[in-house]
Amino acid sequence: MGLARIFRRENLDNYLKSDQHFAKTMSAKDLMSLGIGAVIGTGIFILPGTIAAQYSGPGIVLSFLLAAVVCSTAAMCYAEFASVLPVAGSAYSYGNLVFGEIIGWILGWALILEYVLAVAAVANAFGAYFKSFLAGFGVNLPTAITGPYDPSHGTYGNIIAILVVFLISWLLNRGMRESMRINNAIVIVKIAIIILFVVVGIFYVKPANWQPFAPFGSKGILRGASTVFFAYLGFDVVSASAAEVKNPKRNMPIGIIGTLIVATVLYMMVAIVLTGMVHYTKLNVADPVALALTLVHQNWTSGIISLGALAGMFTMMVTMIYSSSRLIYSVGRDGLLPKFLGKIDHQTGTPKHSLAVITVVIAVLGGFVPLAQLTNLVNIGTLVAFLFVSFGIIRLRHLDNLPHNTGFQVPFYPVLPIVSGLLCFYMMLQLPAETWIASSIWFALGLIIYFSYGLRHSRLNDQA
Repeated sequence: MGLARIFRRENLDNYLKSDQHFAKTMSAKDLMSLGIGAVIGTGIFILPGTIAAQYSGPGIVLSFLLAAVVCSTAAMCYAEFASVLPVAGSAYSYGNLVFGEIIGWILGWALILEYVLAVAAVANAFGAYFKSFLAGFGVNLPTAITGPYDPSHGTYGNIIAILVVFLISWLLNRGMRESMRINNAIVIVKIAIIILFVVVGIFYVKPANWQPFAPFGSKGILRGASTVFFAYLGFDVVSASAAEVKNPKRNMPIGIIGTLIVATVLYMMVAIVLTGMVHYTKLNVADPVALALTLVHQNWTSGIISLGALAGMFTMMVTMIYSSSRLIYSVGRDGLLPKFLGKIDHQTGTPKHSLAVITVVIAVLGGFVPLAQLTNLVNIGTLVAFLFVSFGIIRLRHLDNLPHNTGFQVPFYPVLPIVSGLLCFYMMLQLPAETWIASSIWFALGLIIYFSYGLRHSRLNDQA
């Protein structure tokens, strides 16, 4: 088996045939809800304050705008792929279709890293937030069941983290129509809470707090932008749902680009009001939004902000568990992981086996493993996918056996995809050395699995 074999490309018709068993129930509104659910988490109540204090001052507003412009280049590349190739699996499937199986596998392995670690870390944080939320009502959970496995500190597992992962999995298993209804409702609550903060806070804004606007100069605004760039990651998970969307040519671009626009507006609104309420020098705390409300004697709103944080984490987990189950389904569909993972339940139209496996993995990691140091690995997994999707647009346009000019098209081609790829590579270079070392180990493990199992069991062998 030479180079030609591992770079063999999958056939689009095979994917469309396999994915036709999904129930096509999702609208553009559902996609935006999924995307906003993934992008807007607890970070919206923390990042505008801490980044303003450390790097950007009130100029944090421009940092968010700049980061959104950078992200939008990759978002448009995803939008083109998702509208012309409406298949499950996001960047993994795109890689298989335009670059070949080995690249698809690497992208899939990168996304597994992103999704699993992201949800496990958020489940962990959700457990901590929910514990303090209950404590506010006088309900104190035993320490032994509120943290990762660490007997020296008296914790043996985070029961809330485990239960919330299983609850979300149960919801998703019932079918996407019902899951989306619940997810959409919680996303509306989350946005309402963010708008409540803006509306209440705007009455306490003192324009003097916006002076100086850029205390650390343009360098500080750029540094802030490179830091908050990661706050926008998550819009890419929308593309994982392409096989379950009504009219994907129209709805996928709306879902992906619409997510980014709404997230940008919300981040900038919070940043403007927060830095107007409290001088940026006082915002380098763990909960800057709660601090701002306390300083203006609006303590009642702090409890609502905690509810918003919980809602933010919940919808993020819904989106990521959903996307990771579709990713594992796609890899199983192609035979690179055991084929039972690529089966769809005909009653509910969901991949039950892949959802069950990913739920157990995330519950174990979120409930028992301390994950605080692993968040940068989430970022590198995402950026690897962004990089290949960006340059993949150029390859897509040159392949005669794949559709062209049938859906959304990236403007300013080929300049914009190249700029997007180079920006993603630049962001990867900003990550610390230990992230590169840990991710190298992860990718080495992935290649071992591919050459020892995936290559021999691949569906492409049947088409030889």
